[in-house]
Amino acid sequence: MKTYFHVDMDAFFVSVEEIFDPSLKGKPVVVGGGPDQRGVVSAASYAARKFGVHSAMPLRTAYQHCPHAIFLEGHPHRYREYSEKVFRALNRFSPQVEMASIDEAYLDLTGTERLHGRPLKAAHELHEAIRRDTALNCSIGIATSRMLAKVASDQAKPNGILWILPGQEAAFLAPLDVRKLPGVGKVTERRLAEYGIRKVGDVARLEPAFLERHLGEWGAALAGKAQGLDAGGWFEGEVGAREDPKSISHEHTFAEDTTDAELLESTLAKLSQMVSRRLREHELHARTVQLKLRYSDFSTITRALTLERTTQLDIDLIEHSRLLFRRNWTGEAVRLLGVQASSLDRDEGQLDLFEGERTRRWRKALGAVDQLRDKFGESVVSVASGLKGVYEEKTHENPAGLPGRRRRKE
Repeated sequence: MKTYFHVDMDAFFVSVEEIFDPSLKGKPVVVGGGPDQRGVVSAASYAARKFGVHSAMPLRTAYQHCPHAIFLEGHPHRYREYSEKVFRALNRFSPQVEMASIDEAYLDLTGTERLHGRPLKAAHELHEAIRRDTALNCSIGIATSRMLAKVASDQAKPNGILWILPGQEAAFLAPLDVRKLPGVGKVTERRLAEYGIRKVGDVARLEPAFLERHLGEWGAALAGKAQGLDAGGWFEGEVGAREDPKSISHEHTFAEDTTDAELLESTLAKLSQMVSRRLREHELHARTVQLKLRYSDFSTITRALTLERTTQLDIDLIEHSRLLFRRNWTGEAVRLLGVQASSLDRDEGQLDLFEGERTRRWRKALGAVDQLRDKFGESVVSVASGLKGVYEEKTHENPAGLPGRRRRKE
């Protein structure tokens, strides 16, 4: 029988900010941007949550709920630094660690009782180790599946530990709102409510065929989750066995819609650099570049271009995303820009003599740039064409340089 831990750092971004500015402790703090920006809340202190502020809420809505809150842009390089500290602590307890995001991780502790003791004892020791190494609090869920461990850690917040004993999975889940199951959002919640399904126990009593008929493939996964099982794409594979992404993308919503061509193309260059950086991190090369363009009226177009050869270089993605933009922009005010790389491959293909030398020079230069970004943040170095871009790394995006996702050759 498996033993999984889900470790979730409590109000991670806010807690890191409090380390550098202790005056923030106990105050309503919102990390993610200014109250007049179009972005979303990355994290809210527990004092802010009392006013209804929560992660993923639009910043402007958060301000309406809590106008006296302290709004911070955030410091992604600090969050990566502390995430790395957490990752090192986790690795002392298990070699099978998977950082699901910058502030949460799964551990497989199956068969480690002789080393760490029973799961509850190991969890208390891990909890203390993280506190000692980072001065941060976390919540830990323990269960026979990763899905259930994640639900348990959420129920244990803040700063708690919850162990779901084997055989008690369904009983634990039954009284919880169906929204507590990972992957169930507002839309699915409303659809289930139409059938009188509001609790996880309601789902568990249904035949999987009923859910699959009304919700498709997701319905079958939902039936498994209601029984406490690892079901659905989020929980496939072993802990720490990372699969290559199918695509990599970044997008930016402007604070004010704009027709400034120079600003738009510079922002596009910034986005392309972020995508290229993550391609190199995963040791992947892209053959397809896609542009996403959204206007003031929310009409959205996507246009893709297939390259003659695969690439992971900033200059290639900048060139082709800019070409797509110039071909398709109508001149109307733009609300959002996005760049996506897909058709990913580990093989960069055959290069001729000239292209091979050019690629080697750029790869060497960008390798040095990536090391600077790892240490000082994504905005420390930029290709010249992206200097005027307004895009900045968002704290909730976890774009690059996360622990456990380093390039294998480093």
